[in-house]
Amino acid sequence: MKGTKNLLFLILCIFSTSVKAQFITVDDNKTAQQLVENVLVKSTCANVSNFNATGDRFTPGRNSYGYFNADTSNFPLREGVILATSTSRAARGPYTANSGGGNSEWKGDSDLDLALGIHSINATVLEFDFVPLTSAISFNYIFASNEYQKDFSCKYSDAFAFLIKEKGTTDNYKNIAVIPGTTTPVSSKNIHPTIIDDPSTPVPGPVENGCPAINETLFGNYNTITSSSPINYNGQTKTLNAYADVVIGKTYHIKLVIADDNSELYDSAVFLEAGSFTADIDLGPDRTAATNNPLCYGDSFTIDTKLPLTYAYEWYKDGSTIPMPGENKPSLTVTTPGTYKVKVPLLPAACTAEDEIKIEYAPQIVLNNSTLYQCDDNGDGISVFNLTKADNIIKNNNPSLTKLVYYKSMADAQNETNPILNTTSYVNSVPNETLVAKVSNAFNCFDYAQLNLVISNNAISPQNPIQSCDNDATQDGLTQFDLNAKVTPQVINGLPSGLVVEYYLNQTDAIAQKNQLPNLFTNTIANQQTIYARIVNGTDCYKITPETLVVNVFNPNDFQDESSFICENSTETLTIQSGFTSYLWSNGSTTNTTTVIAPGEYTVTVTNSAGCQKTKKYIVNPSSIGTITNAAVSDFAGNDNSVTISYSGKGDYEFSLDGNLYQDSPVFNGLSPGMYWATTNDKNGCGISAPYQIYVLDYPRFFTPNNDGFNDTWKIKNLDLLPKSSITIFDRYGKLLKQLNEPNTGWNGFYLGRELPSDDYWFALTFEDGKTIKGHFSLKR
Repeated sequence: MKGTKNLLFLILCIFSTSVKAQFITVDDNKTAQQLVENVLVKSTCANVSNFNATGDRFTPGRNSYGYFNADTSNFPLREGVILATSTSRAARGPYTANSGGGNSEWKGDSDLDLALGIHSINATVLEFDFVPLTSAISFNYIFASNEYQKDFSCKYSDAFAFLIKEKGTTDNYKNIAVIPGTTTPVSSKNIHPTIIDDPSTPVPGPVENGCPAINETLFGNYNTITSSSPINYNGQTKTLNAYADVVIGKTYHIKLVIADDNSELYDSAVFLEAGSFTADIDLGPDRTAATNNPLCYGDSFTIDTKLPLTYAYEWYKDGSTIPMPGENKPSLTVTTPGTYKVKVPLLPAACTAEDEIKIEYAPQIVLNNSTLYQCDDNGDGISVFNLTKADNIIKNNNPSLTKLVYYKSMADAQNETNPILNTTSYVNSVPNETLVAKVSNAFNCFDYAQLNLVISNNAISPQNPIQSCDNDATQDGLTQFDLNAKVTPQVINGLPSGLVVEYYLNQTDAIAQKNQLPNLFTNTIANQQTIYARIVNGTDCYKITPETLVVNVFNPNDFQDESSFICENSTETLTIQSGFTSYLWSNGSTTNTTTVIAPGEYTVTVTNSAGCQKTKKYIVNPSSIGTITNAAVSDFAGNDNSVTISYSGKGDYEFSLDGNLYQDSPVFNGLSPGMYWATTNDKNGCGISAPYQIYVLDYPRFFTPNNDGFNDTWKIKNLDLLPKSSITIFDRYGKLLKQLNEPNTGWNGFYLGRELPSDDYWFALTFEDGKTIKGHFSLKR
């Protein structure tokens, strides 16, 4: 049990130590001299005196200034001096969202008010005199404030100032604790991110609209009540630097002051880095590509300490411990890259100041002079040039050369006056003009090159019209030209190799190289059109020449498709008009006629004197003599009988029943009883078929058996040609009176040897195929 208690005690001790180590420590018992000499300056290179510190007089036993140490926390400054607008010990973390200390009777500082234009309260001041041994001083600091809660930093301006002036003068103080590159003072209002309102901060009051960010890159971070922040302030800047140029040997008064603005609530503090108040040698910023300001190739650069000749100087290069021989002056002129360092023993102090600077050179700008050759439309030596075609040649195809400007003279280029703006359509002012190109890289290093503008005067062989045939169905004088295949060979005939030809509708476009025609070009003016060929040598114009395109139309008469027929076992001669240069039939014939022996499609292509061709198609259809295969007879209708002829064959037929009169239909109507000879005739001339015999039958409507030799018997004419038919005759009561099986015989009106009376009688005619025809007739006595 005792062991368990001891273990718990050990854990609590470790936890307590860990928590304690997360925050800064503050000692507010040091004097102003101790804070300046032993903390802020901490160097024999600084000649300081006349120390004073004022601040909180209303918190017994506490000061609003003191010494801080980061201990093992993550606070960016390891140690230094703290000046606060309340007791300095309240700066120790964690952040507690407090509304601050201070006292309304604790006054502000008039110098701060004058420098920053505020009405300060609760001011804390640390001041001293300083005699510089170099031409510059600086120190590092962090500004922190509880004005970073909610939207307070949008409205209130707790501020810090580093005030300096020459002692003994009536000059106003100059504040050097400013936003870099400006005269804007450092404050909670001038450095903050976008402010919306921090709901995690338990401060009473309505949620405001906030404000946009200002100098956000200088803001460090927020501290929240849920974090173990090293300091007890809601927000803080990044580590900033205050810098001032001074005159060696003069006495300056330094006044470091921080205060609240108007209200003692929501405190602020400034943390000054120990040892950062130094006598600076400022050799200036590094000249490197990373800082976007390397030296230009070939330039010399003077590194200047801005210190007097009375000091001793040692210059070093690239980390060497051996000084550069003979270099012992306040400045050093360099022509090569490297890291240069200077060491200066300062007098009368027994210390050495030093600084270094890194020098890099941008790559050498290597340019090429160039020449553009342009063609001239009228021989006056003036034309339109696209200067940009020379850009990459002049820049040596170097993509790091970001800027190229053309000028008419070197003086204009050097002074950057009168740049040529219309670089894509520049008209030279004199024949064979020379321009100056000024080319720069991303670091504003530059060099010059010449661009010569020359009018091309090359000659080419005479150009003949380029002829083509209108090969489509519509002979309108328009056709497609393959310019590379039909025109280019003539254009470049006899010229040096490597030339390229471009085509344009007009000379203006050819000069400007605008609206280039496609290689497959259909003329836009019927029958004949002139286009312009621009012969190009790289980016240069070699020659512009007109090219005439001629379209020959070929539209002979009677070239529509034609049909004909060929009879079986026969031939057919196809003929096209004569007078053409050549003929080619699809069967190989080469005259204006050809003989074919089979049906099918045949074509003939004719060529005229211009080489244009036209093709005609012949469709040869089969035909033959027809064959009548059957005849369907509809008879026993008096004089209104009909016959329908069935036939076979490949021809176009007409039909006849007498061999004289022909009709297109195989159906004949209105026929009288009798015998007919049917034939078919091929309209295509292949011939007439073999006759086909047809009988049309009918029966008498009455007969008169009175032995006068006329109509004495009743019989069906021509029935004798159909011997296998039979006839049965009935009276009106259906009594069978007679059966005739011999077609040539008839009925004489007798039944069982006696004459039957005048009356109507019925018959039934039955054919061999079972067909039956019924009717009735009259017997008259």
